[in-house]
Amino acid sequence: MYTEKQPPRAESPSAAGTPGAASDNTQLRKVALSSLLGTVLEYYDFLLYSTMAALVFGKLFFPSSNSAASTIAAFGTLAAGYAARPIGGVLFGHFGDRLGRKSMLIVTMVMMGGASFVIGLLPDYGSIGVLAPILLVALRLIQGIAIGGEWGGAALMVIEHADKDRRGKWAGIMQLGSPIGFLLSTVVVMVVTMLPDESLYSWGWRLPFLLSGLLVVVGLYVRLGVVESPVFREALEQAESESEPKAATPLVQLLRNPRPLILACAAGIGPFALTALTTSHIIAYATDTGYDKSEVMRTLVAMSVVSLVCIPLFSALSDRLGRRAVTMAGAVGAVVFALPLYVMVDTGSVLLMTVGLLIAQVVQNLMYAPLAPLLAEMFGTEMRYTGVSLGYQMASLIGAGFGPLIASSFVASTGGSSLPLSAIIGVTALVTATAIWRMAETRGRDLTAEFVRG
Repeated sequence: MYTEKQPPRAESPSAAGTPGAASDNTQLRKVALSSLLGTVLEYYDFLLYSTMAALVFGKLFFPSSNSAASTIAAFGTLAAGYAARPIGGVLFGHFGDRLGRKSMLIVTMVMMGGASFVIGLLPDYGSIGVLAPILLVALRLIQGIAIGGEWGGAALMVIEHADKDRRGKWAGIMQLGSPIGFLLSTVVVMVVTMLPDESLYSWGWRLPFLLSGLLVVVGLYVRLGVVESPVFREALEQAESESEPKAATPLVQLLRNPRPLILACAAGIGPFALTALTTSHIIAYATDTGYDKSEVMRTLVAMSVVSLVCIPLFSALSDRLGRRAVTMAGAVGAVVFALPLYVMVDTGSVLLMTVGLLIAQVVQNLMYAPLAPLLAEMFGTEMRYTGVSLGYQMASLIGAGFGPLIASSFVASTGGSSLPLSAIIGVTALVTATAIWRMAETRGRDLTAEFVRG
């Protein structure tokens, strides 16, 4: 879309979201609500699957005389969904950078919710044999591809509408989709797990997935009413008016200068690994340690409540202190707290487990909250959707996709030792800290500039 000979321009009023411009406060609020609903659905669907993988999928779709082997197999399908995310990031990022953000977000929402709804209708292994896990994995891949394009587009719609001094504040609203989606999925799972085991395994587990259909209807209603990103519209109009030759595809442009993409990926690995171990994996680990399943689920609800406060607070704080300072504080905190966390969980005390996981959630939020504006400010408009989506989803794949699978394998092979789990948190947080240390501050950067910035 751009040539590298063009000089950067000052951010236009419409791109800044100033009063009276196309991106006025009313439209900005509508865009923020649309992106929030999309991320709620995203995290509800994906975290719901993670929870069910720990609770029922091993038995229903991967039966084995060894419960640990069944759990590992169930978490393997979780990893498959994460593996599909970068594919979705490239696919929807390409068309989002060429055709616009809004149209891609409508497609991703329908795919996400539709795949989850169909999972709720699937027969289990006892009914159709090996076809059951095959269909489950296929739907998980569709879900992963859709989510690969959802977060990046939702983040850009908010950030490209917002004033440069308030990107963190408005992105924090969109980022609330993570705790709200997790809270919603956890509450729904808590309700269905109150059913007798026979009812839970026969039909109760399906209800949370079928609820996705309702969430899609509500989300689409709001999303269809928002306007395209003003930054993208301005870029498209300029390219058309100047009759520029079409640039290389966004992915090719990124690979020519991969440093920003590598840093974006590395920055997200720490928060994703921590959240994977303290949400989906902790259910299986804590119940094997001796905690009651309901005790763990109540703690997860409390963690979501903490995030409802911390994510918008820390994201807005990054507007004042900078993205690097807030993220680095979380990364250092994760390294320091990695060992004490599992010491507290291993005590068998519900109080200590809850306190430990709540502290871990605050640390995770410090790393995660500034991620949306940080990544968006690292790339030029012509490749921003692709860069943000691919960087974020590669971090998700490495940090969260393989995290529970590796953790389950380590726990099984070491007789239940938590030391490898602490090591995973510490090492991945160090990766994030190193990436933040190597990159320049991005706060307030001009989103209409053409060049990829690291």
